[in-house]
Amino acid sequence: MAHEGSSSSTTSRTAPHPDAGEKPDSPGDLTRPSWKYTAKKAWAEFSADGCTDLAAALTYYSVLSLFPALLALVSLLGVFGQGESTTTALLDMVRDLGQANAADQLEGPINQMTQTNAAGFALVTGLAGALWSASGYVGAFGRAMNRIYQIDEGRPFWKLRPLQLLITLVGVIMVALVLVALVVSGPLAETVGETIGLGSGAVTIWNIAKWPVILLVVAVLVALLYYSTPNIKQPTFRWISVGAGIAIVTWLVASILFGLYVANFGSYNKTYGSLAGVIVFLLWLWLTNLALLFGAEVDSELERSRQLQAGIEAEETLQLPPRDDTNLTKKEKKHEEHVAEGRRLRERAGRDDESSSTREQADRGRR
Repeated sequence: MAHEGSSSSTTSRTAPHPDAGEKPDSPGDLTRPSWKYTAKKAWAEFSADGCTDLAAALTYYSVLSLFPALLALVSLLGVFGQGESTTTALLDMVRDLGQANAADQLEGPINQMTQTNAAGFALVTGLAGALWSASGYVGAFGRAMNRIYQIDEGRPFWKLRPLQLLITLVGVIMVALVLVALVVSGPLAETVGETIGLGSGAVTIWNIAKWPVILLVVAVLVALLYYSTPNIKQPTFRWISVGAGIAIVTWLVASILFGLYVANFGSYNKTYGSLAGVIVFLLWLWLTNLALLFGAEVDSELERSRQLQAGIEAEETLQLPPRDDTNLTKKEKKHEEHVAEGRRLRERAGRDDESSSTREQADRGRR
């Protein structure tokens, strides 16, 4: 759970290197008791850190970032002439998830973006603004990660904001790659294969191989969020991939079960009417963020078990150094100033009460 900046400052002075030699080198080096401890602690910390509330906050930022991210994505794809085909594939995916109403509400604004003659101009003039707005989710995710890793944010704005924008840009590009891979399938894949001289066998291989490729890209994107957003120096990337894999599997299972529930047992149309699609979409976003946060908790507790197995005192607080403690020092100094000011107010009030009591006693003595 999160704690005060003074604890973070202490950690920065005492934490060993993220990949100190005494730590296990890979997840396979963890003992059975360490894995059991990781599973118990991940579930306990998922509740203790308030991840259901954090997921709700991330869902809010997801909605705020959705259209700016789509604008950036469509602008990028529009330059390469893939805007309309990718938009069609994206909306079809939303409909396949059972979100027909949500797809209908998104279709108009997105088509307007793709059909404009200023796609290139929008890329040049609007991409930065769209990325700035969409990066709000990355910022919120970083704050959630800081809570999970028991660290306060110490990076100054001029360091943190460019990093968030870069992560958002990389994320948009990776999503664009996934959507292009989804678009280039079936008859379109055959047409592309004939154009570049590939036989039907190569097209068949692509139609099969693209799914693990897409899954790999999504896993890398999730691991990038885990690795880059918190204010800690992370261990090697392979440790982060464990939580990313668990998050993706959890998300896939939750999405399938939720889709089955909505299709067969849910009564959202009767309850919410025309808003049913929006409500279902929001619930699905919430489940998605829950899965991401659970994967992050697994990574955090894996690192704790790794430290404990190496004999590092981490049962209460993770021992990872912050990326930057500039703001932590400033916050600690400001906190000390506020405490000192409050102490002066209390002491002054005590002296005033004492003086008042002395005057009252003197008045009674004169009477």
